[in-house]
Amino acid sequence: MLTYDLTKTDGPLYKCLYECIKNDISQGKLSSGEKMPSKRTLAKNLGVSTITVENAYDQLIGEGYMFARPKKGYFIADVSDIRVIKAPVHKELSIKLPPEQDESIFDFSSNRTDSGNFPFSIWAKLMRETISLREQELLSVSPCGGVRELREAIASHLSSFRGMNMDPDQIIVGAGTEYLYGLLVKLLGTDKVYCVEDPGYKKISQIYECNNAKCLPVQMDEQGISVELIKKANAQIAHISPTHHFPTGITMPVNRRYELLAWANESSDRYIIEDDYDSEFRMNGHPIPPILSIDACEKVIYINTFSKSLTSTIRISYMVLPEHLANEFYRRLSFYSCTVSTFEQYTLARFISEGYFEKHINRMRLHYGRKRQSVLSSIKDCFPEKECRVIENDSGLHFIIQFDTNIPDKTVEELLLKKGIKLQAITHFNLSKPKEDRHQFIINYSNIDADRIMDKLLIIKETINLT
Repeated sequence: MLTYDLTKTDGPLYKCLYECIKNDISQGKLSSGEKMPSKRTLAKNLGVSTITVENAYDQLIGEGYMFARPKKGYFIADVSDIRVIKAPVHKELSIKLPPEQDESIFDFSSNRTDSGNFPFSIWAKLMRETISLREQELLSVSPCGGVRELREAIASHLSSFRGMNMDPDQIIVGAGTEYLYGLLVKLLGTDKVYCVEDPGYKKISQIYECNNAKCLPVQMDEQGISVELIKKANAQIAHISPTHHFPTGITMPVNRRYELLAWANESSDRYIIEDDYDSEFRMNGHPIPPILSIDACEKVIYINTFSKSLTSTIRISYMVLPEHLANEFYRRLSFYSCTVSTFEQYTLARFISEGYFEKHINRMRLHYGRKRQSVLSSIKDCFPEKECRVIENDSGLHFIIQFDTNIPDKTVEELLLKKGIKLQAITHFNLSKPKEDRHQFIINYSNIDADRIMDKLLIIKETINLT
């Protein structure tokens, strides 16, 4: 008769009994075809309830360790192929996760938004109303391109504020631009050559390469990416940020935009991916129209995100496909599920359509404009003009500062980090052969404390020997 000590378990008794019997089967103590005691007999022998034995037997039968024969009882199944495999013992976890951001660091390199100005009360109100009014829709599967209400709201917003007219069905919603880049590779093909701006955001090229696409960096000049170098690279896809390039801040002039469109129109397999990141925050005048607004031949794929305009934790991005590519997307890739929850999609749709998004952008543009002027004023007060030059334009949430120093950029970064300040040189964003130090550093001001910046600037000044 089977005997097990079930008194030392902290969990359910049936689980302990199940583990004991399973181990005996795996170790060969219970043989294939051997008949097991009845539930009542084993329960009486172990001093437990019949339901405990029944639950243990049911679990073993479900996993294939036992089987039942009507009116004959329970038997051990043939598990001769089972081998007990012992995992190698490691003294410590070999996976090294990236370190978390040290909140005590005064970070000029972070592109996080100012979360203190997020309209929590309005968002919470719309979310509650959405849950109350859309019970059935919230529990339904989202269309692969996103719920229609959100796509219609985005289309209306782009028409009013960016001069772009499109059908909502041309809009594809996804959780972050990284996801959309991956979809584009699947849509356009891995046989194409994708070119990206150099210097530029390294993650873009990493995503293309991880999706098995050939990606080449193309040098920029004072007007943006060089069309002549795109031609020399024999590229079919040009990924650009013409409105406010990161990190240089360059805004592509209209003549270069038409030159790019002319290049794309020379071949049917050429496209421009226009990443309109940061475009909402032009401080003076109206936002610059995107290339898509002057594209008459359906050569531009437009991408934008709400992560910058709202908050980085709202992972909702979208792309606008030319009509023929939208048809191709739904024909070939509609099996992909939309990666944004319907709760957030319906809430954001109302946030846009009821005018809250426009008001939020206007309020944040004013807030960031004041912060920008405060930071620039502090820099001007701290550094003489001959020792420090600010390179900026009127858009985006960062600018470049250039110091007159002979200290290597990397040394400056290391010295400042020891003093609790993170400053990142523009050379970090070179994708091809690193150039010599330019002593230019990124100032991302969106999430820094402007009241503390003068103290930090004085530390920077002392560190690079400008005193």
